[in-house]
Amino acid sequence: MADKIIETDALIVGAGPVGLFQVFELGLLGIKAHVLDTMPVVGGQCAELYPDKPIYDIPGIVECSGEELVQNLMLQIKPFAPTFHLGEEVTEVKAIDDDWFDIRTDNDTQFRTRTVFIAGGVGSFQPRRLRFDGIARFEESNLFYRVRNPEQFAGKRIVILGGGDSALDWTLALGPKASGLTLIHRREEYRGAPATVDSMRKLAEAGQVEPIIGKVSGYKSDENGITAITVNVGETEREVPCDAVIVFYGLAPKLGPIAEWGLDINRKTINVDTERFETSTPGIYAVGDINHYPGKKKLILSGFHEAALAAFAAKERLDPSRKARLQYTTTSPLMHERLGIKDD
Repeated sequence: MADKIIETDALIVGAGPVGLFQVFELGLLGIKAHVLDTMPVVGGQCAELYPDKPIYDIPGIVECSGEELVQNLMLQIKPFAPTFHLGEEVTEVKAIDDDWFDIRTDNDTQFRTRTVFIAGGVGSFQPRRLRFDGIARFEESNLFYRVRNPEQFAGKRIVILGGGDSALDWTLALGPKASGLTLIHRREEYRGAPATVDSMRKLAEAGQVEPIIGKVSGYKSDENGITAITVNVGETEREVPCDAVIVFYGLAPKLGPIAEWGLDINRKTINVDTERFETSTPGIYAVGDINHYPGKKKLILSGFHEAALAAFAAKERLDPSRKARLQYTTTSPLMHERLGIKDD
């Protein structure tokens, strides 16, 4: 049971570029937002899939990387001081009445919010899981797909599966604390930063990490959890004893728990109207790649437009006694005040 209920006018689910710009559009209208994302960092697909690749179709910006776009958006929303809840996934959405929603996460955080903005891109990023029969029952006992509490692995025999940045970073972080750490990757080329790979190799030379190149073929277990990972190394099969297994096989976009929210789903997207970008549930809006309407184009700039109209719709829901009035950031003293701009 959550210790404290966080009450807010707006909860944004998704911290990618469109979710971040939603913070900005709400902030201009005087609405403070909380932002929730399953990933441990902001940026969505830009951060996870193409942080260094150039983007050319953001208006007024000739070229920027995904990471630069996210950094600029974070700077842009700074005046509105959003509260971020990262590494959490929504598990339950319930309408309390016509005005409020009760939202709960897998980290036992509870929100009470008047509006919800789904900005989940192509859906929440879910870890790619091991597909061996019966292994799912050990999740969170000694099989993990993310590290929440590094201290719980101290003094244990750890097996880390993967060869990317996450696998290597946690190998470096946990190796010195573990009683033994084995890093299993299917090929000799690692996908992490060269400096990180070099650091891992130094730990291996010092005897703090054992890298194994091979294909995971199965596991051993008892009533308490996984006791060993089996791996094919060339023509032989090795059995690696362990107390904990951490898997970093990357993330896959899926609609995830959003599919259970009772919304009007169109395959793996959410149907919205084009006036308010509201879903079939009043008070829940969907912006960016996750929504669907006639003529929809999955572009970041389209998501920015949708976020603006959704913010105005939410403002009128929050204050139905008056129509949300358009004011220009160029000339409006109120906009300048909210942006922290001092007029001469």
